[in-house]
Amino acid sequence: MAVPVFDALIHAPGRLQICAILSAAEAEFAVVRDSIKVSDSVLSKHVKALEGAGYVAVRKAALGGRQRTWLSLTPAGKKAFVAHVAELERLVKVASSLSV
Repeated sequence: MAVPVFDALIHAPGRLQICAILSAAEAEFAVVRDSIKVSDSVLSKHVKALEGAGYVAVRKAALGGRQRTWLSLTPAGKKAFVAHVAELERLVKVASSLSV
């Protein structure tokens, strides 16, 4: 059996959830925060790590007189997330074949 090849940065549960949300579309910071049920500071830390790797882009814009922060996966982030999910799916298949 091949050794799993995960993206260590994406593999953390909070960052995996962030990437899953952003794989569908750009999302406002508050929406992501509420979806994964973390504080602003925890989400900010995860976003900084993903942004530092080039996986997430951060965009700030005024909306309704307030500054809003929007998050999106970059092309590199999408590629890394798809590869990580593919590896998880491969492991599920391996586990399923062993439990028969």
